[in-house]
Formats: sequence, C-alpha cells, structure tokens
Amino acid sequence: MDFKQYIRYHRSLLIFLALIVVTALALDAFVLYKRAAYAREIERLRSGMSELERRKTDLAVESEEKRLRVMVELIRRQARLDKRLHLAVEIDSARMHLGREGAVLREIAIEVGPERTVGVSPDTVMLAHPRGERSVERVLGPDDAWEVPSWVYLERGLPIPEDRAVKGALGEISVMLNGGLVIYTLPEEGPLADSSYVLPGSIRLSADDMRAVAPNLSPGTAVYFY
Repeated sequence: MDFKQYIRYHRSLLIFLALIVVTALALDAFVLYKRAAYAREIERLRSGMSELERRKTDLAVESEEKRLRVMVELIRRQARLDKRLHLAVEIDSARMHLGREGAVLREIAIEVGPERTVGVSPDTVMLAHPRGERSVERVLGPDDAWEVPSWVYLERGLPIPEDRAVKGALGEISVMLNGGLVIYTLPEEGPLADSSYVLPGSIRLSADDMRAVAPNLSPGTAVYFY
C-alpha cells in the first residue's frame, strides 16, 4: 500500500489525530498565555511596593513555604512512627492509608474537597485542606442523621429545609473528626448525592474502602493529614 492509498483508507483516523494535536497545542498556548498574564499582574503589584516592602513580602512567602514543607515532613514522620492503628491522609497525592508503625495495611484512593470560603457575608468560613493530627469523634451509619450545614444547600442551589438533620446524608458510613472534619462516602440521596460534588474541606472515598477501614476506627483513633 503506497502513501496515497494509506491516506485514503485512514483519512478519518488521521483527521482525528490532527484534531488531537491541534487541541493540545491550543491548550498549551492558553496555559502559556495565562502564565504570562499572572506574571505581568504580579510584577504590576510589586511595582507599587517599595524595595523594603518587596523584600519583606518575598521573605514572608519563602518562609511560609519552608514552614509548610517542614510541618508536612514532621507530620508524615509522626504518622510513620505511630505504634497505634491510625489513618494517614496525603492531601496532594489524594491517597489515604490505614497503618501502624510504618506498615501500610490498606491504601485507598480518595477525593479531596476543594478549599473554599462558604457561607454568606459576614458569616463566612474558609474551609482549607486540613494539616496536622486529628482524631475520630464518632462513626456514623446509614441510619444516623447529620445536620447538613445551610451553606451546602446554598452551594447546591437548593432550598434550605426547616429540618436539616438528614439520615444517611454522608453515605452508608462516615467518620466525624474533631474540628468538624468529615470523611464520608457518596450518599444515595440528599444534597451530597452528586458524584461531581465533593464537600469542601472534606474527604470522600468509596463505600467498599470505607467498609474495610471503619471496623478499625473508634473514638480517639488518630488521623494524620499532610
């Protein structure tokens, strides 16, 4: 088969591949454009600062980044050395594992809820990715009710009911941590029954994985976030 025959017989495939290449190049161009725009905006903001303000800002950013890296490493080390059964959540890798004294007993893929400011001004709260050590307060089953926050209904574009205590709102099994953090599964009904929506500042995993780890959890079980 010569080149012309190959083109004729595989025209649709070649067109499809060409479209993929063009789309990839367009995405690369968009990313480069946005990066340049961000760089220009940063430079514009810096130009309005004095030399002393620029130095202080650069040092503060560098110090904050170093502080976060050191904190994450310390938390990871603490989890690795913990002789108790515990959960460790790797935020950036979207992984969680059940472990004890460095041994990984089960590794789990998770979905991490986005960082977001929720609520209505002036009663707003910033839900950031957790870092550090937390502990289990209680484990909820499908018949346990959870009072869904008003801001969840607002985010989902749903009317806020008078009674916000919903049974199974966090799925078949869920884990409540101190500080209001939640590890949950996709529920069958309620405002969180949407696979494309993950509760901000929280962790979601599959029902199978939750069933596997839940029997090992009790009030006081350590959960490390890093």
